[in-house]
Amino acid sequence: MFAFVLFAFVASITPGPTNLIVLSTSAQRGWRPCVPIIFGAGAGAALLVWAVGTGAGSALLLIPGLRPALTVLGLGWMLWLAWRIFTAPVTPIEKNPAKADRPMGWLGAVLLQWVNPKSWIMALAVISVFMAEGQPLGQLTLAFFLVALPCLGAWALLGRGAARWLDRPRQMRWFNRVLALLLVISSAGALLHP
Repeated sequence: MFAFVLFAFVASITPGPTNLIVLSTSAQRGWRPCVPIIFGAGAGAALLVWAVGTGAGSALLLIPGLRPALTVLGLGWMLWLAWRIFTAPVTPIEKNPAKADRPMGWLGAVLLQWVNPKSWIMALAVISVFMAEGQPLGQLTLAFFLVALPCLGAWALLGRGAARWLDRPRQMRWFNRVLALLLVISSAGALLHP
C-alpha cells in the first residue's frame, strides 16, 4: 500500500490540467472557490479509478469511435478552459467579485477527470499495476481520493502565494497567459503520447 500511496502522490501533485486550474482559480479568486474544485477533482479521479477497475471504463473504450470522440472532446474541453484562463479578468481578487465568471465548481471538476488524459493514464496504471498485485479496488479508490485532496490543496496554496505578487493587472494577465499555455501543452502532450 505504501507504493500505491507514493504513486497516488506523484500522480496528484505533478502538473496537469486539474492542478493548473486549481492554481489559476486560487490566484484569481482565493482559497474558498477552490474547495469544490478540489473535492470534485479528487472524487472524479477516484470514480474513474473505480470505473476502470470494475471494467466499465475498458468496456466503454471498446465502443467503435468512442476513443477518438473522447480525445476530441477532451482536447476541446481543455482548450476551452485554457481560453477562459487566458481571457480571465485581471482585476485584483477583492474587487468586483460579482462580475467575475463563476469558477468551475464541483461537478465541472468531476467531469474534467473523465476527459483529462492524465487521469485516464493514471487510472489505467492503478488498475494494471496495483490491482494486479492484489490490492482491493475499494482501498485503492479511497486511498487515491484521500491522497489527491492535500495535493490539490497544495496547488491552491501555491496560487494564493502567487497572488501576493500578482497585484498589478499586467502581472496577472501574464500569469494567466502562461498558465493557459501550460494547460494547452499538458493537455496536448497527454493526448498525443498516451
